[in-house]
Amino acid sequence: MTKSSTLGLVLLILSQVTFSWTQIKRELDSSNMREGEKVEFCIQHKKMAEYLKNEEYAKLYEQDKAVFQKTLNQGVQKGTIYRIPIVFHILHNGGTENISDEQIYNQVEILNRDFRLQNADASTVQKVFQGLPTDAEIEFVLATKAPNGSCFKGITRTKNPITTDGSNGDAQVTAIRNGNDVFKGNWAGNRYLNVFVVVDADGAAGYTNNPASWSAFSMSNGIWIKHDYVGSIGTSSPLKSRALTHEVGHWLNLSHTWGPNNNPGNSASCSTDDGVNDTPNCIGVTYCDLLSNTCIDNTNDKIDNVENYMDYSYCSKMFSAGQVARMRAALQVTSSGRFNIWQQSNLNVTGATGVLSLCKAQLSADRTSICIGEQIQLKDESYNSANNWNWEITPSSGWIFPSGSSAKDQNPTILFNESGFYTIKLTVSDGSNSLTTTKTDFIRVSPNSETTPYWEGFEYYTSLAKLNNWEVVNPENNNSWILESSTANSGTNSVKLINFGQSVGSVDEITSAAIDLSNIPKSSSVTLSFRYSYRKKTSSDVEYLKIFLSGDCGKNWGNPRRTLGGSQLSPLTSSTSWKPSQMSDWTTVHVNVSNFFFNDNLKMKFRFESGGGNNIYLDDINLYQGTPSNDLVVGLNEHDPNYSINNLDVYPNPTDDELNVQFNLNRTEMLEFEITDLTGKTLQKLVLKGNYGENLLLLETKNLNSGLYLLRVRCGKTSKTIQFIKN
Repeated sequence: MTKSSTLGLVLLILSQVTFSWTQIKRELDSSNMREGEKVEFCIQHKKMAEYLKNEEYAKLYEQDKAVFQKTLNQGVQKGTIYRIPIVFHILHNGGTENISDEQIYNQVEILNRDFRLQNADASTVQKVFQGLPTDAEIEFVLATKAPNGSCFKGITRTKNPITTDGSNGDAQVTAIRNGNDVFKGNWAGNRYLNVFVVVDADGAAGYTNNPASWSAFSMSNGIWIKHDYVGSIGTSSPLKSRALTHEVGHWLNLSHTWGPNNNPGNSASCSTDDGVNDTPNCIGVTYCDLLSNTCIDNTNDKIDNVENYMDYSYCSKMFSAGQVARMRAALQVTSSGRFNIWQQSNLNVTGATGVLSLCKAQLSADRTSICIGEQIQLKDESYNSANNWNWEITPSSGWIFPSGSSAKDQNPTILFNESGFYTIKLTVSDGSNSLTTTKTDFIRVSPNSETTPYWEGFEYYTSLAKLNNWEVVNPENNNSWILESSTANSGTNSVKLINFGQSVGSVDEITSAAIDLSNIPKSSSVTLSFRYSYRKKTSSDVEYLKIFLSGDCGKNWGNPRRTLGGSQLSPLTSSTSWKPSQMSDWTTVHVNVSNFFFNDNLKMKFRFESGGGNNIYLDDINLYQGTPSNDLVVGLNEHDPNYSINNLDVYPNPTDDELNVQFNLNRTEMLEFEITDLTGKTLQKLVLKGNYGENLLLLETKNLNSGLYLLRVRCGKTSKTIQFIKN
């Protein structure tokens, strides 16, 4: 019942074609969602409608349809297994969307299972469709050679925040092309089936391009899919695991079972068709409605084929013989790029022959920064085939293999009982080839926990490199936290991050060694204070300093304990590279430390997230119990013999979970902060040492009921009171 054939999204990137559209964020269409989901399952034909507005494209599209139909009419032979080189390009921003290799491997297994009719549920299709599920004789093989011939494992990774903005798929592809970790350049669409794993696929679970001469050689001649619709494990689930099977069907020139539109449930679809004779006309479903009979007389012994991969149901499990014929015909059309992709010469070029050889040794660990007495697990990530392993750890002492683990294991466990830096060496073999990789100073084991009172002024170091007391993390490998010896809040040293001129989105961290709070009573008050100096570059800059605490030596960090950002971090600007020059350039922050962390493995971490602004400095990091004596908060100079607290302000007001108390002191003083209700009942009290200059105290208010409260700040016999509202 062929009434029309369709092509899906075609992305216009050929160098000889100059045509583009202004990309805007689409409003999501709830009618195009599967039941219970918040994304459109597929936007294939919505994209197609946009591109058909281009007259030149529309003309070529009609020619492509004619060539395809002629190929299909000539008949398609079975018996030849078409193997397609596939590459998964993971576009992430450091979150859970940076899915594991195992999740990718699981997805490849699912594709091959579905296209080769090896899925057990195919035998459970409804009676009327028994015998119709068909083996497409199409297989997918992870490519092992990049366009420059270098060895890889069929997966690339690119860190870029554009993964969360899918309004322009071409822009996402450009980010991958220019920033991935394997080969920076074009991954031609007639050589690889490129799958772009993203956070946002323009509001859909996925979309792709059908065969078209317009974009045959373009890298964008591929498939976009959300990371949580890849495979059945990790961030995905079995109910989402066939989304890529659906999109590959489109990539091989299949339409939805109801025809060339994105409107499941639309009664008008009964008058259209998917170009396949053995899939009954229907209007489509968004859940597993096995009784659906939308376009056929109920007296007829036929129902909708809702178990088809090209419908939206949660129970899809088959391609029909007619659909297989269309897909195999698509692989025979030379102009679309699909014909070249399965040729033996291309399989050789892309390393997708199925014959694997060891081409690179590679290793990782579940943690690289630990405390004495902790274990790590090493992982062999060599590719593409190893069956013998030998691990070497230097120095040779300070660690052991626990019972049940050895140097010959693929993924051994190691326990460290001495602090220091450890180099890991792995030698792998596949029986004929042997390769080695070494990561110098790969494992950092922190020394025994320091005790409170704790102070760090960075005065006794010459560098932060290979320093057990502090770990610097610089994932972008650009500017990082370094020692500064020419300016400080006290003494001569501080640490700084040269953020002036650094790219937006850079994240830099500095993490302490473990600190022992186990002897502090649970009822005690413990305060973390530190000094920072920062200026924006322009008034519109929004950058963040986040403070994290971990009670298990950095294994888990949770949410930030405090976040300072935008004008809260500083309302002042400097158009040149910022450097503090006087005491008033420094701000003191006080953070109450929850008794949850009263153990022997507390770590603190300072994270700066760049917005293209200016430099930041840290100094005089203190951790102390209760009311400190004068020597606990160091580096504080007396200035004015007359006490004065100025510019006392609280914000936001009204507040929800946190109240920022900002004030200025002209000398160091002990301060008492007390929150009371309007009857004078004390609800919270905190004593700490305020420091010369700007101070910022962050008080938790999430446990307060809604209403009006008083904050009283006392110093000696004087006090100031300010009102605030809790929402």
